[in-house]
Amino acid sequence: MTFQKPTGTQDLLPGTVEKWQLIEEKARDLCRRFNYREIRTPIFEQTSLFERGVGETTDIVEKEMYTFIDKGERSMTLRPEGTAGVVRSYVENKLYGEPDVTKLYYIGPMFRYERPQAGRQRQFHQFGVEAFGATDPAIDAEVVALGFQFCRELGLKEVKVEINSVGNPASRAAYREKLLEFLLPMKETLCKDCQSRMERNPLRVLDCKVDQDKFGGAPSILDSLDEECTAHFAKVQELLTAMEVDYVINHRLVRGLDYYTHTAFEYKAQGIGAIDTIGGGGRYNGLVAEVGGPDQPGIGMALGLERIALILEKQEIGLSGIKPLDVYFVALGEAADKEITPLMFKLRQAGFSAERDYLGRKMKAQMKSADRMQARYTAILGDDELERGEIALKSMETGEQRTVKLVNLADELK
Repeated sequence: MTFQKPTGTQDLLPGTVEKWQLIEEKARDLCRRFNYREIRTPIFEQTSLFERGVGETTDIVEKEMYTFIDKGERSMTLRPEGTAGVVRSYVENKLYGEPDVTKLYYIGPMFRYERPQAGRQRQFHQFGVEAFGATDPAIDAEVVALGFQFCRELGLKEVKVEINSVGNPASRAAYREKLLEFLLPMKETLCKDCQSRMERNPLRVLDCKVDQDKFGGAPSILDSLDEECTAHFAKVQELLTAMEVDYVINHRLVRGLDYYTHTAFEYKAQGIGAIDTIGGGGRYNGLVAEVGGPDQPGIGMALGLERIALILEKQEIGLSGIKPLDVYFVALGEAADKEITPLMFKLRQAGFSAERDYLGRKMKAQMKSADRMQARYTAILGDDELERGEIALKSMETGEQRTVKLVNLADELK
């Protein structure tokens, strides 16, 4: 019997994992600079959390969730996105009691049952941030800029931000009537999903991937915004311009989740075929109350790490994730072979990376191994050197070799 990884998943092997670690390190460093703190939530939650938090008319809830009944006869779902779980944790742990804006970030796997293709997996990973407690447009602009800066510092080329305002409930109610007036004459020509959503949530129709070419003449939600929403959106644009974030307005952008209010945005990049969206987010002022908390505003964004890794590869942006080995030990003689392991352990305790041969190979083969591991130095210990308390240290870059005292080896490597 042979086993293979499940469809829509991937093994991240040594050599690739290190590149992912660099991407994750960049995310963590950026969040430190923006003063976001890490949160880790469960990979599965109650199904009802996602039904209420994500929205029953979304593709995620209707088609893509991995849902199962556990042994306690409870309906559980592998998280399809990060925001709902973070909001649940924010409410359950009463983080809204903090005096300052609560700013959080997460990195981890998500799960959606959809057709695998380039940059789209059934188990995928996201880096996301969430900020709670402020309605100031400045926090909207900060969240948009954080994601944009993340892409820029990784070296991604031609990344753009598309932004829109989906207004408040009153604005959307006014827009709903205008949109229905536009959609009803073409109802019979639309896909079944669109026809169903016209009754429940017409804005969701604009997110359809099948009939997108039919919506060119759709009314703009921006024409239905009230004074408050218009001023909020104008301030976000002003701040993004001041921060030199490359953005355009897309008045048909509604995002794939039901909880957005005011600002909605997506990050676009070339390099993964028909899919050009690498992430996005928006404001969700009613979501905290929807999942049982106080009426606290929030905004967040998430970026797909698989898509970013793929674009880095397509754009030939090298991330050298493999860190060179500090020292590779070569033992010549039985006594030296016994001494190598505790000596290597002491260096590791001192913070150095070290390796040795475990296969009984000759010196030439060991030196080749040191070269493959990109060792900075090889430390060659023979029985005679051991008796004198010395070891030969060779620079793999210059070929220079010198003899040093064993007790001084760590200082020499520094």
